[in-house]
Amino acid sequence: MVGAGPAGLCAAKYMLKAGFEVTLYEAGSAVGGLWFYENDSGMSSAYKTLHINTDKYITQFEDFPLPPTASAFPHHTEMRAYLQSYADTFGLTERTQFNTLVTNVEPVVEDGGRVRWRIHDAQGGTREYDIAIVANGHLSKPRTPEFAKDFTGEYLHSHYYRDPADFVDKRICIVGAGNSACDIAADVCVTAERTVMAVRSGVVIVPKLVLGVPITRITTKLMRMHAPPAVIQRVTKLITRVVHGDMQRWGFKKPDRATHPTSHATLINHIAYRRVAVKPGIKKIVGRLIEFEDGTAEEFDTLIAATGYTVDLPMLSERVLPVNDEWAQLYKRVVPVDWPGLYVIGLIQYVGPLFKSFEAQSKWVVEIESGRYLLPERQVMRDANAAKQEQNRRQFHGSPRHALEEPALPYQKDLKREVAAGRLRWQRAAKGGAVPRELALARCVEPRPGSAVGVPEESSVR
Repeated sequence: MVGAGPAGLCAAKYMLKAGFEVTLYEAGSAVGGLWFYENDSGMSSAYKTLHINTDKYITQFEDFPLPPTASAFPHHTEMRAYLQSYADTFGLTERTQFNTLVTNVEPVVEDGGRVRWRIHDAQGGTREYDIAIVANGHLSKPRTPEFAKDFTGEYLHSHYYRDPADFVDKRICIVGAGNSACDIAADVCVTAERTVMAVRSGVVIVPKLVLGVPITRITTKLMRMHAPPAVIQRVTKLITRVVHGDMQRWGFKKPDRATHPTSHATLINHIAYRRVAVKPGIKKIVGRLIEFEDGTAEEFDTLIAATGYTVDLPMLSERVLPVNDEWAQLYKRVVPVDWPGLYVIGLIQYVGPLFKSFEAQSKWVVEIESGRYLLPERQVMRDANAAKQEQNRRQFHGSPRHALEEPALPYQKDLKREVAAGRLRWQRAAKGGAVPRELALARCVEPRPGSAVGVPEESSVR
């Protein structure tokens, strides 16, 4: 298991529960991943005031509730303590090799087609495993806008933002209107000399609470009642309009395409109090002077780019897992088509409580490795990848930022359907007996390319 953040811990817990021996590799000195503020792995983007966006009751793992004393939208300190407790409770802490950066996850193909996974770490250690699960997250390699190089003042990506105290009395331009951009703008505007958000695309800022109830709890209930996505979107827009009014009134453009949800409790108030100004996108930068698309220009001390992240899986070679335009070639976001025993957990932008996606993916991996499930033909998986990628491009107009986007309950239901289909494929392949060895090794209804058939197996798949 590569990574001891929430995705890695969740996958490790389910694998351990299913009877597998588990080792976690963690680059930092403690579990928690992103929720470890100032993580010494250098990969966390958490800032001092960070709270989770979804309320605690729908965020928590299904069999491990957050403490009753946790706030409605827990702070990063509460989330880190929760994940540490999760790791301790399920015996994951003692199975974690801390301060161990994995540099390469390499396939080793044995005679007969069996694939094992050789793990290389930064200390020069190597070890082989039957199964490798990569859960290193996707919020560690910042995407830097091209115009950043033209700014001669202080520049940083939101990944490196930590404390609003560092920006007192400064003139600050924040690029973007995602959740981090909204948090940072609301953070710094109270004590900054000037705070401007440069927002190129249309956006809707959804409130956190309505009538004292977290809006994510309302939308999740609608999902569980099987309300169509269009209905949920209309309800969300109606609530937003009632609470915040028309976004154009506050300087934002009307969205012309689907976007990832953005929510904030106080930003609109700050805009109303004129602590935050909203400008269209940046046209050009000369020194400290930033000219916006509306023709206005201002000088700034600091430019903060909340422009997202690039998918980064440095431990996996392009041969093992190609990534094109932020799109990793994974069947249903988890399975590399040609490499049995390798999985990626958490490489997803989930429209809903993210921990639920980790649970759904982890349960599917356990199912694949259970010996009672087979994946479909590789071409079927490739075609499904291509179809999903094309659907995503149409829905989000080819935006790289949305390459990992998946709707919550539809995705979970899709994985459940796949589990049922995989069990049926296994039953058909077994024909009342055992599944042929070459299929069991491939975890697929067809052997891995180039595998030999009939070579005696020296050890089990598990």
